[in-house]
Amino acid sequence: AAAGVGGGSVQAGGSLRLSCEISGFTFDDYAIGWFRQAPGKEREGISCISSRESVTYYEESVKGRFTISSDNARKMVYLQMDNLKPEDSAVYYCGAEGVIIRASAFCRRSTGLVDFWGEGTQVTVSS
Repeated sequence: AAAGVGGGSVQAGGSLRLSCEISGFTFDDYAIGWFRQAPGKEREGISCISSRESVTYYEESVKGRFTISSDNARKMVYLQMDNLKPEDSAVYYCGAEGVIIRASAFCRRSTGLVDFWGEGTQVTVSS
């Protein structure tokens, strides 16, 4: 199971930090990441990490503003979100899968193939 926390409402330019505990998951070969889904839109991967790569993937719209990190010992993944914009408003989910895959490919992974999903946390950014 995976539980996500840290969402909320902020004004544009503000910051939030999301946290997700991925329990029951072995951090050997894995991919983890953050996805978001706005009303009427499909879930999209915005930042992902692969155990086989040193490069972290960021979707273009969040580059330079969001930072993903993980603490494998605690089975936690985080998303620091700075300079938030109204278009960042969405429900945010953490995802994880025990698979060897590029970070960019995991962020484009079909939702049905991902092993673990967080509960989702709402982020609302007002202008």
